[in-house]
Amino acid sequence: MKIQHLKLLNFRNYEKLEVSFSPVSNILYGKNGGGKTSLIESIYVLALTKSFRGSVDKVVIMNNKDVCRIEGTILDEYENNYKIIIKDGGKKVKINNTKIDKLSDYISKISVVLFNPDDLRFIKDSPSVRRKAINLEISQINNGYLKNLNMYNKLLKQRNTYLKTMNINANSSSEYLDILTNKLIDYGEKIYLSRKKYIDLLNEKIGEFYYKICQISNLNLEYNSDYDNFDRKKILKRYKDSLNRDIILGKTTFGIHHDDILFKLNDYSIKDYGSEGQQKNAIISYKLAELEIFNKIRGNYPILILDDLFSELDMVKINNIFGLLNENIQTFITTTEIDKINKDIIDKSKLFLIDDGIVKDG
Repeated sequence: MKIQHLKLLNFRNYEKLEVSFSPVSNILYGKNGGGKTSLIESIYVLALTKSFRGSVDKVVIMNNKDVCRIEGTILDEYENNYKIIIKDGGKKVKINNTKIDKLSDYISKISVVLFNPDDLRFIKDSPSVRRKAINLEISQINNGYLKNLNMYNKLLKQRNTYLKTMNINANSSSEYLDILTNKLIDYGEKIYLSRKKYIDLLNEKIGEFYYKICQISNLNLEYNSDYDNFDRKKILKRYKDSLNRDIILGKTTFGIHHDDILFKLNDYSIKDYGSEGQQKNAIISYKLAELEIFNKIRGNYPILILDDLFSELDMVKINNIFGLLNENIQTFITTTEIDKINKDIIDKSKLFLIDDGIVKDG
């Protein structure tokens, strides 16, 4: 999968931009604040309809403008035009000028894998951060997953609301709660199985990549879920056993919305016992494993974005990482120090000098 051409209108500090990319490697360089991260952010938003910077939609619109637009020509099996238009009141998406009514029908069309310095949050922060990331990744390769997740969250909200009603009114019927619980289990099982399959696939590759980067073995992911070794009767019993507590708290305390993923190196949690360097290398290994999963399932590699990688790792490990990439992967690299990049990488890349929203061929 490659992005051939990109057009921006009123996105961040880009009032108007048209740019074409190399199908292999693209290096975006310049001072901080010039617009490097905004440019790769626009590619990410085009693919996933949301920013990796945690911004609300309207923040990406240039100051004093009412609307922004991102448009890209993507070469997959065929060449297609994708467009996202963002206004203060919301956003809409189009493929080949045909409006797509549901974002869930759009999101799986363009695949992107991003490494960003903030990705250490994936290891260090709460389980909700890891669930959110996994949800986004699986949604790119499994359109049905996002629909199942949306239904699960809708049912979870309904169940929590009814639990609060039961707390206020002791005579509330338990039949409606049973219906919600059974439907919640139906969708929870589908989500659990999708997550388990995805994490099993990651574990087939992540240790190998970690060893090739660091010459250290035995990195793997541990998936912790209330639905582990799924057995419907046992899970129903767990919901019943939790019912009194759920009614008191007004929320569902059992289910796949509590899932977590741990990075384990030699059976020790990297979050608790690993150095920051080990954590960074684990994240990179995770991203490289993602590339292989996407290729295995979809038949092509996603677009790879490496944001500020050179400030995060030493040159030995960076060269090891680039040695693991092949020319079928379109890569975007941002850096403030182009002189740190290996000459062989530069020779194979298209260079872009970016300064204050102006992009020049480097």
